Amino acid sequence: MAEDRTILSLGVEAPGRAYHFSYGDGPTPKGFFKVETLYSGLSAGTELTFLKGTNPYLSSRWESQYGVFLDGEPSASFPVPFLGYMEVGRVTESRAGAPREGDVVAMAYGHKSGHVADAAQDFHVVLPPGMDPMLGVFVAQMGPICANGLLHAAADLYGAQARGLGDGVVGQRVLVMGAGTVGMLTALFARRCGALDVLLVDPSPFRRSRAEALGFSTLDEPDAWMQVKDRWFHGPADRGADVAFQCRATGGALHQCLKALRPQGTVIDLAFYQGGSEEVRLGEEFHHNGLAIRCAQIGRVPRGLAHAWNRGRLAAETLALLAAEGDAIRRTLITHVEPFDAAPAFMERLVAERPDFLQVVFEFGR
Repeated sequence: MAEDRTILSLGVEAPGRAYHFSYGDGPTPKGFFKVETLYSGLSAGTELTFLKGTNPYLSSRWESQYGVFLDGEPSASFPVPFLGYMEVGRVTESRAGAPREGDVVAMAYGHKSGHVADAAQDFHVVLPPGMDPMLGVFVAQMGPICANGLLHAAADLYGAQARGLGDGVVGQRVLVMGAGTVGMLTALFARRCGALDVLLVDPSPFRRSRAEALGFSTLDEPDAWMQVKDRWFHGPADRGADVAFQCRATGGALHQCLKALRPQGTVIDLAFYQGGSEEVRLGEEFHHNGLAIRCAQIGRVPRGLAHAWNRGRLAAETLALLAAEGDAIRRTLITHVEPFDAAPAFMERLVAERPDFLQVVFEFGR
């Protein structure tokens, strides 16, 4: 039986200050398994909000019974000891039937050097033999987030009759707003699922170049809506994208999506906004063109599809995408591999210096 360990975790001590802290994880109970972390991916759009002090949980409380945020009642306060949800670890001890010792698993337990997991309750995916374990950072959470966006597009068209992940994009002209990790994976899913055309919009030349390396056409953000409508002509007074995936967390980006849609089109919104959205004008294109905005987030699959879809199936779709595109994703999306020991300083540098990056991975044992 494995000995007790000291676990190192990454958190935020105060606004602008990331830090490591440690704790002992104790013995492994029956039905649990113990993992040693290999890699952990940074979800910058969410995690840096804690470092910046802009995360809504720092100023309000989520009231789950009513499904609303209550202002002035923070759910979180500093220090925030745990961040992250994109982990890959090797099972070092198992007191459950599965996974087995030696398995490499994708999970979502935070930037920690190890974890003790309940095999019956904690979501985990055993990676297939031969798969690059670094790609596993996308399997448990980030990939399913993007796949769930496509599932929402399918539900938008077909409701409970939707069957395949690509039902909402096959043969469609797809706009993806934002070429970060979420936008890139969403675009890859859409292409794999048979979209007629996929166009990414992002103001960053660096990110556009990475998208182009994956074979996508790109546009800069200013006035992208006009180029989209010139590109996709359907008939008189009918131009634009059939569906738009909003993956860039600004009100201006959401308004660009609305302007770029054809009449009665839908924005599938995967972005995490940290403030207001004054740029969104619901009395303009949204009203006059009969548009829709549908929020897709990993906490739920579309109503009516829960009988057929869950997080495990979305993770399986992610594994299939990685099997087909893994080499390109590894080469193009993962831009920084940093030792976990240096993670606090690296996160602070991301906020202070704003370097070009896509997916950051923290490597353990380096």
